[in-house]
Amino acid sequence: MPIPLIYFITVVIWGCSWYAMYFQVGVVPVEQSIAYRFLLAGALLLVFCLATKRRLKFPARDHLAFAAQGVLLFATNYLLFYYALPFLPTGILAVCFSTILVMNIFNGMILFGHRSERAVGIGAVFGLAGIGLLFLPEFDRIEAGHGALIGLGLSLAATYAASLGNMVSVRHKASSVPVFSSTAWGMIYGGLGTLVYALLVAPDFTFDPRAPYVLSMLYLSLLASVVAFTGYLTLVQRIGADRAAYATVLFPVIALALSTVFEGYHWTWPAVVGVLLVIVGNIIVLRRPRSLPAAGLARP
Repeated sequence: MPIPLIYFITVVIWGCSWYAMYFQVGVVPVEQSIAYRFLLAGALLLVFCLATKRRLKFPARDHLAFAAQGVLLFATNYLLFYYALPFLPTGILAVCFSTILVMNIFNGMILFGHRSERAVGIGAVFGLAGIGLLFLPEFDRIEAGHGALIGLGLSLAATYAASLGNMVSVRHKASSVPVFSSTAWGMIYGGLGTLVYALLVAPDFTFDPRAPYVLSMLYLSLLASVVAFTGYLTLVQRIGADRAAYATVLFPVIALALSTVFEGYHWTWPAVVGVLLVIVGNIIVLRRPRSLPAAGLARP
């Protein structure tokens, strides 16, 4: 398949996945929905690994790393984003998640001693300024109890959890653990962890058989978690992690467009400038000569 087509499919699927999350909120507790999603996606990836004869047996220390990645990347990350969903349009959540590029680089510097470059600091300034402008109208509403700042805090915490999960993937690469295998196990562990948490907060399991919930679940499990992730990994192998990671800069544009059409998101000039600053900041970071492996990994 041509690289431009793979890139297009990956960006479109991930861009639309944020709006698909909207249909997961309602009848079924979000904790259960996340467990359903990643247990299904993990099982599908395990079947894929078996069918393609990829390695699935690993020592206990690797499984501990898989579990850590699963809890951070496929459990905590998604739980916090779903908790932020009532406070913010899904397009704004996607913009917040794009800051994972800067978080990855800073975490790589702290945890692995990777050198930081001036472009990282410049990109971070652009990104933080953009987030500030995007949420500028909300600062005037703090006294009125507006929840947008709660949503911002939850979404940034979710992004940081995802970034820590990416740091575990750096360990996988150093240990020569295959990406598909580690992701399959990570999704299984993340789904099981969320399932245990769901039993504590919502012990009565439910399922919504209506079309919006079922179709969005299939979209998130099959397309967003399996197809798009496979496409992203293919891009990493063919064109490198830096160029592939531009997907995390582009999909917020699609997510914001959907929020505008379906969620009634109202644009202001500060918001427009803020989104542009976030995108420019991420591009500056991605253009650095050295980059963290798989820096743009893993979208909801």
